[in-house]
Parts: sequence; structure tokens; C-alpha cells
Amino acid sequence: MKHLWVYFLWLIWIVPSLFVACDGWDEHYSTDPNLRLTFSKDTLSFDTVFTTIGSATKKFMIYNKNKESMNIQSIMLASGGESGFRLNVDGRKGDYFDNIGILGEDSMFVFVEVTVDPLASNQPLLVQDSVVFMTNAGKQSVLLEAYGQNVHIYKGGWDITHDTTWTADLPHLVYDSIRVASGVTLTIDSGTTLYMHDKANLIVSGTLRSCGTLKKPVTIRGDRLDFVLENVLPYDRTPGQWGGIFFTSESKGSVLDYTIVRNATTGITIEADAPDEEKLTVRDCQFTNMKENVFTSVNSKVNIVNTEISNGGGAVVTLAGGEYQFIHCTLVNYMRLIKRDAACLALANVYPLASGDLKSTPLKVRFDNCIIDGSYGAGNSNGGGEVAVSFTDEAAADYFFNHCVIATTAGSAEHFNETLFVTDSEQPVYRKLGGEVNCYQFDFRPDTASSLGVGSADPAVAAKYPHDRLGVSRIEGSTAPSIGAYEYVDKEKKEQLKE
Repeated sequence: MKHLWVYFLWLIWIVPSLFVACDGWDEHYSTDPNLRLTFSKDTLSFDTVFTTIGSATKKFMIYNKNKESMNIQSIMLASGGESGFRLNVDGRKGDYFDNIGILGEDSMFVFVEVTVDPLASNQPLLVQDSVVFMTNAGKQSVLLEAYGQNVHIYKGGWDITHDTTWTADLPHLVYDSIRVASGVTLTIDSGTTLYMHDKANLIVSGTLRSCGTLKKPVTIRGDRLDFVLENVLPYDRTPGQWGGIFFTSESKGSVLDYTIVRNATTGITIEADAPDEEKLTVRDCQFTNMKENVFTSVNSKVNIVNTEISNGGGAVVTLAGGEYQFIHCTLVNYMRLIKRDAACLALANVYPLASGDLKSTPLKVRFDNCIIDGSYGAGNSNGGGEVAVSFTDEAAADYFFNHCVIATTAGSAEHFNETLFVTDSEQPVYRKLGGEVNCYQFDFRPDTASSLGVGSADPAVAAKYPHDRLGVSRIEGSTAPSIGAYEYVDKEKKEQLKE
């Protein structure tokens, strides 16, 4: 018992002493005025931020590269919090912090967000502020800057129940899904951009008229404007950023001209109908970089001309019954960011019902002057290369390729005319095939005059469509006309075209 009492007295004496000692260590900061902080960035830049919508969080590091501990007397926003920037320092939120200790040869994070006030203009406005640090060495700062863009915002689900036109006066931010009612037309003017938030869909039961032009296309894309990998992979080249465009069985007469749709999950989906009247016409468009299928149509009537459909985790084009015509199209799949699980082109005369049963329905499809290509090659993988068929004897399957380039094994004359089949030794050559070296940008224009398909298109078909998707003549030039959506352009003229 005596020993226990001694230990108890010892604890009463030693524990307070430890607290005093620790407190002294915490307050032992250098007073040397020559000690300075360093930062991972001198300027923290945000990509364009939509007004009233908060930005993604960015960060920079504070480093004390000195051996001695330092006391940061204050960390504050130069604007006093009036600019819309917000800070989180060492786990605390605010616009002013005092007496922040940082040990020698240690570091800490500063997290920054920004919200920009609404603007009247369509032009982005530069918003700037600074994070100011006061130490014994005086004032140091890190510049903050962001561009704010005003937008039309659609939140909470939006039903369009009367004919409506979206203009290019401001971008349109679709935060939740848009539904176009049966019998109603949504018209999108040239030059308009739709920014689609995570999982947002455009569901068309009526009619969609997207009226882009060569110089002013309509763009439908995700709303993330920053980078997944800084200066390498932007969100705008990352699949799965939003839902997709759905044409329901009630939809009729939709037209997409010079429209770019990219980085969704399911791309363009046309639900089961009857191919008795045209459901969709597509001209001079680009559908690209989807997480799953890029273009899917079930038992519908669709015409597609001068269009690139490319890069998906699933098939680039899936047709299950219906009537289709593809003219001067580039259908290619060199997806690199996610693993592919299907051939580029999938044809079937059967499709699954909601009950799980299969319904057979006739398929009629013709491809004129089209490229069907991808990383599977001509059959070394996946059996049939870039073309997969699933036909039953219960319905007709009428398909024909005229003057096409196809990455598959050769077929009978019943289905192919003047078609070039990709081999290991001879294949299309494109300008860019993504990858980190190209910041994951793809460019499926032919890169050499000897590339498979250059100068090999059916001239009678090309004469009806005398310009390619980018306005290049198919009639003039020593290598014209070429198979696919793009004509070959020699090096002297490449710089004159839009990259």
C-alpha cells in the first residue's frame, strides 16, 4: 500500500510537468525574420466556373523547409471573403486564420473553392483574389483566379410541354434530366452548348431539332471543366460524365445537324418503335467517347450521313431490327480509358423485351463509303473483328456494305461490294490515337495519302455529298473521294483546317 501511495504522489507531480513541457515545445517558434514559407503553386487557377454553382475543390501546399518551427501569424483572403473564394486551412473553414504553427521541415494543405456571382454577359469574367500569409519575414501570397460563366440552369427535372427554342445567348446547364413531351419540339440553335451534370439525361418523346452549322456546331457534353489528371486528362475527354440522349418510342422526326455529343454513359439510345416513318436524321455530327454503347437503335428508321461515331466501352453502333442507312460515316473504336467489351458494329434481328423474352424483327441496313475499324483488328480478337452479328431464322437480316473499309474477315458478294478488308499489313492510318502523349485526344482523319480508304469511295455516292464533315471537298483533289466522314488533306492544307 505504501508503494502505491508513492506512485500516486509521483503521478500528481510528473503529469502536470509534462503538460507544461509540451506547451513550451508548441510555443517554441523561431523569431528569425529570414525564415520564409514556400508554396507548391504561386497561382491557383480554376477552369471556368458556372455562376451560382460552386467549383470543384483545388489545393496547394504550404512548406516550411527550414529546420526551425514557424508561427504563421495570419492566413487570410485579401478580399476579406468578398470575391467568392473559400478556404479550408488545417481542417478549419473560413477566410481568416491566426497563429497557425508549422513544424520545421513540415507542410500543410490549403483547400480552396469558389462561387461566382451571376453575370449579365455571355463572356467569362475573370475573378481574382489572393491568400495572404503573414510571418516574421513579412507578407507572402498565393494568387487565386477563376473565370465565371453565366448560364441558363435547369434544376429539379424539367418538362418541356410546349414548343421551345434554346438559343446561344448563354450556355445551358442541365443539372437534372430534361424531358421533351410527346408532340412537342425542342429546337437548339447553332452555337449552343449544353453542359450536362452527372447522370442528367435528355429524354425526347417529341421532336429534337439540333440546328448546328459547320462554324457554329451544337455541343452537348459534361459540365466538369477541370482535369482528372492535371494538364493531361481533362474531364471533357473522360467518358461517363452524364447520362445520355434517349428517344422514346413516341418520338418522331428528330434531326441533328452539326451536333457534337460526347463523354456520356450511354450516348444516343433509340427505343423500340416501328420503322414506318423516319425517327431520326443525323448529318455532319460527332458522337464520341461514351462509357457504354455510343449509338443504339431498336427497330427504328434512321439515316446518318457524314458522321463520326467513335470510342465506347461497348459497341460504337448497335442496330437491333429496323431500317438504316449510313453514308460516308466513320465508325471506329480505339477506346483506351476503359476496357472495351464489344465489337465496333453489332447487327441483330432480335432484341430483348422487358419481360426477358426475345422479339425477332427484320433488319435492313446499308453502309455506303463507311469505315468500320478499331483496336480489335480484323479478327485476331473477339472472333469477328469489329463486326458482330446475331441473326435468327425468325426474321429477315438484310445488310450490305458498298465501298467500305471494314476490320473483319472477307464475306460474300451478297453483302459486300468493292469493300476493303483491314489486314495486319494494310489498315487505316489516323492523325491521333489518344494516349497521354496526345492528352487523350483522338483525330480520325486519315493521316497519309496511302491510308486504306483514301481515294477509294464510290464516286457516284460521294457526288451526292460533295463535302465531308469539316467542309472539305470530296470532288476536288488528287486523292478524292475517300471512304469515311473525312477526306484526306495534305500537309499544306492541314493547318488551314480546324484542329
